[in-house]
Amino acid sequence: MQSLSQVLILLLASVLVIALARRVGLPTILGYLLVGIVLGPSAFAVLPESAQTHAIAEIGVVFLLFTLGLEFSFPRMVALRREVFGLGSAQTLVVGGAGAAAAHALGIAWPSAIVVGGALAMCSTAIVLQQLGDQDELNRSHGRLSFGVLLFQDLAFVPLLALATAQAQGEPGFGPELLLRLVVLGLLALVAVLAIGRWALRPLLREIAHSRLRELFTLTALLIVLAAAWVTQRLGLSMALGAFLAGMMLAETEYRHQVEAVIRPFRELLLGLFFISVGMLLDLRVLYADLLDIVALLALLIVAKALLTALTTRAFGVSRFKALRTGLVLAGGGEFGVALLTILAPGLEPIPGPVTQPLLAAVVLGMIVSPVIIRYNKRIARVLLREQGPPASPIARAETITTELAQREHVILVGFGRVGRHLAHVLESQGFEYLAIDLDPDNVRAARQAGVPVVWGDSADEGLLRHLGLNRASVVIVTFSDPAAALGIVRAVRRMRQDVPVLVRTQDDSRLAELSAAGATEVVPETFEASLTLVSQALTLLQLPAPQVARIVDTLRRQRYATLRTLGAASARERKGGSDEELRSVVLSPGAWAVGRRLEEVRARRVEVAFAAIRRQGITGHEPAGDTELREGDVVVIYGALEALERAEAVLLAG
Repeated sequence: MQSLSQVLILLLASVLVIALARRVGLPTILGYLLVGIVLGPSAFAVLPESAQTHAIAEIGVVFLLFTLGLEFSFPRMVALRREVFGLGSAQTLVVGGAGAAAAHALGIAWPSAIVVGGALAMCSTAIVLQQLGDQDELNRSHGRLSFGVLLFQDLAFVPLLALATAQAQGEPGFGPELLLRLVVLGLLALVAVLAIGRWALRPLLREIAHSRLRELFTLTALLIVLAAAWVTQRLGLSMALGAFLAGMMLAETEYRHQVEAVIRPFRELLLGLFFISVGMLLDLRVLYADLLDIVALLALLIVAKALLTALTTRAFGVSRFKALRTGLVLAGGGEFGVALLTILAPGLEPIPGPVTQPLLAAVVLGMIVSPVIIRYNKRIARVLLREQGPPASPIARAETITTELAQREHVILVGFGRVGRHLAHVLESQGFEYLAIDLDPDNVRAARQAGVPVVWGDSADEGLLRHLGLNRASVVIVTFSDPAAALGIVRAVRRMRQDVPVLVRTQDDSRLAELSAAGATEVVPETFEASLTLVSQALTLLQLPAPQVARIVDTLRRQRYATLRTLGAASARERKGGSDEELRSVVLSPGAWAVGRRLEEVRARRVEVAFAAIRRQGITGHEPAGDTELREGDVVVIYGALEALERAEAVLLAG
């Protein structure tokens, strides 16, 4: 019962704090960290610190690195070798060397001082990558450089951990032999993971995909992640490194997107637990007792790491602005640094005990403030360098183009996915100008980099539609097949302008009546258009003359869209007449009274509804005539007041 109470308190605190963080615009990571601080051992002690909690939380980092590996194919990693082994090693040596020199100046022997310097150089892979991913900056220049440094730090942690353990146990430090062994083990892990992926996992995933069992695919994805992490751990390396290699191995397969989709819920849950466990590390008693010392140490660490990292990055030919942004991203502390200092603390005899605890607190506090620094790294860099943004970037040019087009006649494309891009290409080839709106930041960024007039935002936002010049638009086209979202967009357009044509794409005809009633000029269901294409191809293969095939398809299309217009008109009458009128479908079962009778016979029984359509064997006839004979299995679509609908249904089924 106590464990259940702890879980409930944890969930409640997480929901409240993270919702509050979202509301005030703070990173969600900061919310998780605050939950850990408040519920940790030094505050309310709801969550006791345990090895099991940290072990489970570490798996969250494993999943994070795995999904990150899915974005980095092996050729891309080869292309990043300069960032990983060049900048990564240089940054770790410079920052770690400065920290080691400061520790040695305090009287610590060089082996232990090296570990202290390495601990201070470490950054939190999980916090940095998660926050950069949330801000969509992982593929920007400073994000790519930061990732290279973090990956090298994960590799450097292994020898530093071995040295810290040896010093804590009073054993002599490791030499070139141990370092060479670690390098060889790392290469073996890389070869093993890549070989298994190429010769075993791809065929396995192919067979599992053919089984069409989602649960089996999910279990297999979990097995791949944890098995890769276990292999590298058994070789004496980081679990996160093995997970990253496994993700990189699957990056070039056709299953990467499905694997990422099934892994993401586990990743988010376990990463939240990881950030909570980091917050639990902060000892509020130490923070209260030595607040000034800790704040001074924190400020010194952040400024020194940011400055040294920026200078090192600048030495690699990176611009001042990008170098400073990289330094700010990597200015915080890291969980590996906390682990190294915790292991080494008992052996740091030259440093008084009251100093080691504030140092640990400063590193943990550096992890807590890191999301905020990363969140505003661009703004901070601009202020420090007193620079303005580049005026002639492709994104700025796209913004200028958008502003100019909004003043002229143009087409508004809602959605810029594959259908939207294809439609834009056709419009452009025919000399029509367009503006596009999309909610996918990746699509928007890629299009803007190419100077394409695409903006990010909610297409149902009337302010955005006004900004995009809806009053001058010649047509609005909804290119994605989400009827619920399309309904809101159509209604927003109609509130602002009644005469502009609105074309809506849907997957099927499940909500055609609502869309037509909302004001859609035409609704194009994918399934119906695909069926017409199949009909056309089938009749052609049956050697019917081309003109006859064209007439048949044209007749079916005209009948179908006439039906949709009829249903739309009925729905419009429903909206106008009040909430007590609606559409209803009645299926004529084998024993229904109306089977074998004509519609005029049904109407003769004081049935006061409109017969909008009759669907028979997949084909819908609109506005059926009075002499239409009803058959078993017919779907009769009727419209009217609720009482009239009840009576009509009773007559159709029971007479």
